[in-house]
Amino acid sequence: MAALKKIYLVKKKNDLNEVMAKKMELQELRLLAIYLCKINKDNELTRRVRFSLDDFQTIMGFGRLNVKQIKKTTDALLSRVVSAPVEDENGKYLGYESFHIFKICKVVVDDPAGNYIEFDAHDYALPLMFDFKSKFFTYQLSSVLQVKSHNQLRMYEILKQYEKIGFRIMSIEELKRQIGIDQSKYNSYGDFKKRVLNACQQALQKNTDIAFTYEPYGKHGKGGKILYLKFLIKKNHEHTNQLSLSDFIEKNKQFVDNTDPNDTEISPFDRRILLLSDACDNEFSTLELKVLNDKIIELLPHDIVNNELECFNYLMRKYRYMNMQNEKKKIKYRFRYIASIIGSDLF
Repeated sequence: MAALKKIYLVKKKNDLNEVMAKKMELQELRLLAIYLCKINKDNELTRRVRFSLDDFQTIMGFGRLNVKQIKKTTDALLSRVVSAPVEDENGKYLGYESFHIFKICKVVVDDPAGNYIEFDAHDYALPLMFDFKSKFFTYQLSSVLQVKSHNQLRMYEILKQYEKIGFRIMSIEELKRQIGIDQSKYNSYGDFKKRVLNACQQALQKNTDIAFTYEPYGKHGKGGKILYLKFLIKKNHEHTNQLSLSDFIEKNKQFVDNTDPNDTEISPFDRRILLLSDACDNEFSTLELKVLNDKIIELLPHDIVNNELECFNYLMRKYRYMNMQNEKKKIKYRFRYIASIIGSDLF
């Protein structure tokens, strides 16, 4: 089996890119990209992919590992669903079929030979991952290792698919769908431009091998509403920092706390995560808190991001607001809710 640290290319079928699972977090998207690196698209027998538990811990951004935390994360990965269109022989849309990306996750946590975690793709997902000769694109894994949010990673893949063409025209509705943003979010074009388009533009310019510009395209909707965008995509010649998977793992091991539980040493990053946990009354897992931290970094001004107390107070206000809303109407998915209101003006 190929070593995790020696694989650098992602070969992704266009169909898989266009039916990506909604609500996948940044770390899950990275894991899927690394999974695609590990398989051989021309050999379905490579569908079972194994990671050392240490590498999985780093990729997913865990602190101390425990079985409960691993199970919560793997259960979430196994629950991710994609919906592929069903078409007739002429390409006419007839409906859709939904299925999971992965069907099995095996976790071994007490093996003297080495602990590991192993994934197997769902049978229905195999046509999206194997035996394709055309209609796919390839990118260096380093690009998705350096972006800081789900939106940035998905924007990269959406535009990278069309890099050879040089442009892509999309409705805002379709763009939101492919990124995984609720249609009800960012109804104002100005808000969508600031929070998503401009943030992704800056991130891709800094961290990936492509850059883009964009402009409104075609007819507008009622009241002059912008409906379509045209993206111009070009190679980013300024990007020279090619972070290998090996470097990524080593770099992020500093954020993984493998020390003795009684050790009083704590990294600045772990201290920040503990503060955010306190702000949310210790309700969320370490992975969920890292996702919230990523969103704070992406969406909030630098004077808040760089001040731990400001971050703590900000998230605490959001948490209190969520609890207030929960008293009016039960919030079923609390993590999803608080993640959705970060960056908004709601308190």
